Amino acid sequence: MATENKPKIVWNEGRHRFETEDHEAFIEYKMMSNGTVMDLVRTYVPSSKGGLGLASRLCVSAFEHASSRSFSIVPTCSYVSETFLPRNPSWKHLVYSEESKILKSNI
Repeated sequence: MATENKPKIVWNEGRHRFETEDHEAFIEYKMMSNGTVMDLVRTYVPSSKGGLGLASRLCVSAFEHASSRSFSIVPTCSYVSETFLPRNPSWKHLVYSEESKILKSNI
């Protein structure tokens, strides 16, 4: 598989999701806590795009977005909590907890 064929991931702020440019694969989120917490609620990749690593790339886009804006993440989506985070523990520092809430309120 050639890397130049990888679909580009874009932020669709109006639809609250990160998605492929063709809008077929996406990770959907809801903003919480006055816009400081992203709840990743659903990841969808059609079977026609399976095996391309899109779910992981969608997660990385969402986590990078959250990190650049000092947001925390709630991993409601089972793919995020059960697959992506265990495989990518370096992102766990962004996961929302009562401790992260307290730390951010003291900044």
